[in-house]
Amino acid sequence: MEPAVAPLIFITGGVRSGKSHFAEALTKQLCELTHQLVYIATGVAFDDEMARRIAHHQQLRAGEGWQTIEHPTNFSTLPPHIPDNAVVLWDCATTWLGNECYDDNAWQDQAKLQARIEAMKEALWTLRKRGIPLVIVSNEMLDSPVPHYDETRVYTQMLGELHQWFVAEATIAIEMEYGYKKIWKGADVFENYFS
Repeated sequence: MEPAVAPLIFITGGVRSGKSHFAEALTKQLCELTHQLVYIATGVAFDDEMARRIAHHQQLRAGEGWQTIEHPTNFSTLPPHIPDNAVVLWDCATTWLGNECYDDNAWQDQAKLQARIEAMKEALWTLRKRGIPLVIVSNEMLDSPVPHYDETRVYTQMLGELHQWFVAEATIAIEMEYGYKKIWKGADVFENYFS
């Protein structure tokens, strides 16, 4: 019999759907006085717009007790940085995957990229087995037509497979649209945690 693991809450939705704000609120609800709020940030300020978005998110979290860990790639090294009493919000998986795709042009080497994804999955399992609840945010980008460029096609294929894995592993899976949630998996568990 497998040991119990901490919950994984997966939240996806389109750009500006309200998912980050909702995820932060859920993470704070999961956090009791004895727990540390940990925010795993994967964004890299590669242009002015991204720098503004990162600053905006940092400003929203200011003064709320978040410990921010900047970890844009290589999740195999993540678990030692997470305190045992943490409740973790990872925002976001889509940015992380893009970072991994372009780090060393891994999108051109399926085996290399898959190894990075497997290392990320193992890191998340390690945290959950330590009793650390996870809230994971990702962007829903798969409603668009199949892309014409090889690198975009690799990215969307891997993102689709990653989303399927997140939902399969999730205790609760939620899609956000226009600031409203639709619980696709674990509605009864959601009510127990957040009623």
